[in-house]
Amino acid sequence: MAKIKGIKTKYKKQWQGQLEEYITALDWSINGDLAIASAGGEVTLKWSHNDHTANLLTPSDTNCQPVDCLGFSSQGNFLAVGAEDGKLRIWQIIPELSLKETLDFPKQWLEHLHWHPHQALVAFSFGHYVQVWNAEDNQVITTLPLNSSVLDLQWHPSGEYLAVAINGGMCIWTVENWDDDPFFAEMDGACNKISWSGDGNYLAGNCFDNSVWLWCWENLETWHLSGFGGKIRSLSWSTSPADFAPLLAISCFNAIILWKKAENDSDGWASLPLQAHNGIVENVIFHPQNLSFVSADDEGVLFFWSQERGIEQRFIEENDGFSSMAWLHDGSKLVAGGENGKVTVWQRVEEKKGKGFA
Repeated sequence: MAKIKGIKTKYKKQWQGQLEEYITALDWSINGDLAIASAGGEVTLKWSHNDHTANLLTPSDTNCQPVDCLGFSSQGNFLAVGAEDGKLRIWQIIPELSLKETLDFPKQWLEHLHWHPHQALVAFSFGHYVQVWNAEDNQVITTLPLNSSVLDLQWHPSGEYLAVAINGGMCIWTVENWDDDPFFAEMDGACNKISWSGDGNYLAGNCFDNSVWLWCWENLETWHLSGFGGKIRSLSWSTSPADFAPLLAISCFNAIILWKKAENDSDGWASLPLQAHNGIVENVIFHPQNLSFVSADDEGVLFFWSQERGIEQRFIEENDGFSSMAWLHDGSKLVAGGENGKVTVWQRVEEKKGKGFA
């Protein structure tokens, strides 16, 4: 009898780095370059083709002010960084590294930015405004006024809409008509986190009253998810569909709640709570290509979850809680940053495993 071999996917630590302070933001480029930011005003770039790093910002460059956000453009040729020193800095990455532009907004914190999914347009917030900047032409596309501070922002996956979270809900602009009034998705309180599903059909918004609102973008059907016992810390949509819609993962306290849509809109969404953490789950994110996901807590425990088998792997970072995570676009690598400045990259490996006899 011949033993049948199967392939089991696992993740192993591939690289570790160290910054001086709490890791605030992480992002991969489409080319595999990794940008890392800290609360101490540091930004480090790790190149994809080797383990060499370049220090783009040091604490002296930012007057020790935190870097709150960063992101690569869709083609990986630009990197935008927003900090609490009131500056948005944009680096050219390809063909060679250089600081291309610095936009100065005195006495403002630049806490949120997001690149257009297809063009070199970066949307970012300062105070009660959102600005869209063309990184190739070095010009302002539009400046959008809000009636409160901006709490989050995100482009629709098609690039046709821009959603902005504020007090009382979300404003959603159509790119072709910046001067028109935005569609307003009303909520019972301030919306502090938003997330479009990868197919662009659903929009989720986290409200300060510890609930989540969902909209179907096609017909504006609305659902209200409630019953959470405390602060909601992360929202993540699966890229792959699960029957009638993508899955939505929400983290609250030490639990992860998976939400699955029923066939009929009127039947809403069913929840499945998962509890394996003892610490507060700071992040949960789906794999870019399947229904597996990763969760990490403030006690330094990280789980790789499989849809079929539950927890597949566990990693522990002693004396350090996780603060942020990000997948490489193909799911071959995961990076996680810690509260003490440690950064760890896991890489996918495939192991042959016996599955029985025939």
